[in-house]
Amino acid sequence: MQAVTLGPAGTYSHRAAGAVADEVAFRESVTAIVEAVVAGEFGRGVVPVENSIEGSVTESLDALADDGVAVLREVVTPIRHALLAQSSDFSLVASHSQALAQCREYLEREHPDCRREAVASTARGVARAREDDGVAAIGHPANATEAEPTLSVLAEDIQDRSSNATRFLVVGPESKRSAAGGKTSAVVYPAANYPGLLLELLEAFADRDINLTRVESRPSGERLGDYLFHVDFEAGLYEDRAAAAVDAVRDMVAEEGWVRVLGSYDTEHVVA
Repeated sequence: MQAVTLGPAGTYSHRAAGAVADEVAFRESVTAIVEAVVAGEFGRGVVPVENSIEGSVTESLDALADDGVAVLREVVTPIRHALLAQSSDFSLVASHSQALAQCREYLEREHPDCRREAVASTARGVARAREDDGVAAIGHPANATEAEPTLSVLAEDIQDRSSNATRFLVVGPESKRSAAGGKTSAVVYPAANYPGLLLELLEAFADRDINLTRVESRPSGERLGDYLFHVDFEAGLYEDRAAAAVDAVRDMVAEEGWVRVLGSYDTEHVVA
């Protein structure tokens, strides 16, 4: 099966997608990936959703809330950042904004005078470094020799935290949504705002001894101050307690809101 993920070739998303499919195609945005899966162009999409240092990828959260896809699997991979350049004489560091942020302490300590440029992906930054000897890139060490001209690895493991890792979600058509798995993701839109609202939503899970691993609010886009909630919890919908918790939340928001269950799935840890 062919999967689609963030391009160009050489991104961390590309490496994560290699654990899912033998053939990988690319799009320039998470929204385009989700739209391609919804349209039936690809059977699977792989999107980054959360980094252990920089937190959630908001474009992914918004795309998953808006389009009819299912989450089928979670892939967690460690992120190894290296500084790549033609030589040590450079004045600009180019990479994805998340990579620049994940290496902030290193850059401020070792290259405080260098300018930083955010580009569409780590692979785009590597391409810039190949084109311009005054530019360094942040990317996987293997990126240095994956194309010509080759780059030098000036420093490895430059991320601010050695535990740096990223969660990727494997998405597929909504018809493939499963109740099997150890974890479930859902989106809740209460269409209301009153004291104790969030507490009521959380109690639906706490009362059934279900651990919430992530709760995050995002603007609904309907009006200022109106939010929806992304919820991950450690239970599969095949479990009676999980199904009951979701039903309880649906009852709470039934008047004007909605609950969209993205699916239950298992987690795989891979070294990319």
